[in-house]
Amino acid sequence: MKKKYIIIIVAVGIVILAAFLGLFFKQAFQGLPMSEGSIGVVEVEDVILASKTTVKELDRFAEDPGIRAIILRIDSPGGGVAASQEIYDAVKRVREKKKVVVSMGAVAASGGYYIALPADRIVANPSTITGSIGVILEFPVFEELFKKIGIRYEVIKSRDHKDIGSPFRTITKEERGLLEGVIKDIYEQFIDATVDNRGLTRDSVYRIADGRILTGRQAWKFGLVDTLGSFADAVDICGKLVGIENPNLVYPLRRFSFMDMLTKPMEKLIMPRIQYLWK
Repeated sequence: MKKKYIIIIVAVGIVILAAFLGLFFKQAFQGLPMSEGSIGVVEVEDVILASKTTVKELDRFAEDPGIRAIILRIDSPGGGVAASQEIYDAVKRVREKKKVVVSMGAVAASGGYYIALPADRIVANPSTITGSIGVILEFPVFEELFKKIGIRYEVIKSRDHKDIGSPFRTITKEERGLLEGVIKDIYEQFIDATVDNRGLTRDSVYRIADGRILTGRQAWKFGLVDTLGSFADAVDICGKLVGIENPNLVYPLRRFSFMDMLTKPMEKLIMPRIQYLWK
């Protein structure tokens, strides 16, 4: 019986190892341009918590002579403000060197929409969930819970607002006003980016920039995206922009990190965060 279990464990281990090796070699080959008729594909998936990897991939493709254009494939509900803005800036910078086409997947809302704005073309599926132009700041408050179980949290601070947003106490009226001022300023930056990149009037953007989500078709009617279509359509559009009839798609190599799986959920739970996030 023990021998049987050992065989099963070894077999499972071999399958897992084979899967990882297959993924590695697939990514490695995808990261090698085959010809000068290549288009780089940068994927932004899930919540945007960091920008380093995406910015690095964009910059690498921008400098690679074998890459003629870039497709930014977005499937994200948004995320951190700073990370989204850094990707936005990278897309804007890369666009000065090469054509950038955005392909929206199931969701490209809030920060996911923000990073799409500087692209030469934005392509959304008719049922893509997008829009959600707005900003949110949220943090948990454990004050009442701690009172019930007899826990106090002592704070020594340099000035009144140094612990603003602490999960261990309710914010004051003055602090709420300060935080609302921060949110309003970031919100206006989002509006500015939308107006500047989409050629829309400020009033027309304000009318739909109340945090509402939109389908891709609705977003197209409001002028937030350029055309409706699938990823294949985005590839075709991108190829036509640079004169490539049958483009070779090149994907960057990404490393898998178990530490991200262990640390990011906890960070997301307890840390105060200002986000462009579809809720």
